[in-house]
Amino acid sequence: MPSPAVSSFSGRDGVRLAYREVGAGRPLVLLHGITGDATLWLRDGQAEAIAARGHRVIMPDFRGHGASDKPQDASAYPADVLTDDGFALLDHLGLEAYDLGGYSLGARIVVRMLVRGAVPGRALVLGQGLREVSGVGGGAGSFLRRVFAGADTFEPGSVEERAARRLRSNGEDPVALLHVLDSVVATPVESLGRVQVPTLVAVGSDDERAGTVDQLVAALPSGTRAALPGDHRTAPATPEFVTAIAEFLAAGR
Repeated sequence: MPSPAVSSFSGRDGVRLAYREVGAGRPLVLLHGITGDATLWLRDGQAEAIAARGHRVIMPDFRGHGASDKPQDASAYPADVLTDDGFALLDHLGLEAYDLGGYSLGARIVVRMLVRGAVPGRALVLGQGLREVSGVGGGAGSFLRRVFAGADTFEPGSVEERAARRLRSNGEDPVALLHVLDSVVATPVESLGRVQVPTLVAVGSDDERAGTVDQLVAALPSGTRAALPGDHRTAPATPEFVTAIAEFLAAGR
């Protein structure tokens, strides 16, 4: 499948943000994780498979990521700015009847949008548990800070050295990504209790984040869980990943 064209819109502060679309039908906005971009949903055919089931799949790149602008000044990354950008995309596209999902960091932004008043028909919180959503523990953010701080000092072949090499080869911008990490806001458990949107929570069985998935489901009044194979990196490429999304969305029609 040819890569979809990149379109753009403006954040509320004027930063240029990119997005791609595939398919036609009910809009589904999908948010990617840290150090990624919209290609998370394209490289293993997930977006195409979901679109084939009657969805217009809309995939933005977060600021500091992919084809979106990567400002270097910390002032371009105020608290919860990725959530603000999500609402700006909804406004830009005039979306009122839509579904909303995200993986990893994208899942945290989905939760932020829900607690700040977004009302999609259905929501997908993928690759995160309550620990991450509530901002407890180290997680990917602490690892990335360690990688960026270590520069070229890691032992060859170490996890950190391989990650640093991968980030360089992918053209990631460490300054922008650190600002992004600083902007992410934790969501208190009590705020989750106000979310009435039916929400699917799904994490790979070998993902360390799976340990607090049940607590996240329990904190959401309309939360449900789906079991996925794989770990944090491999789960999105599994057939079960797309099946869980498609079946959950179809149940809301």
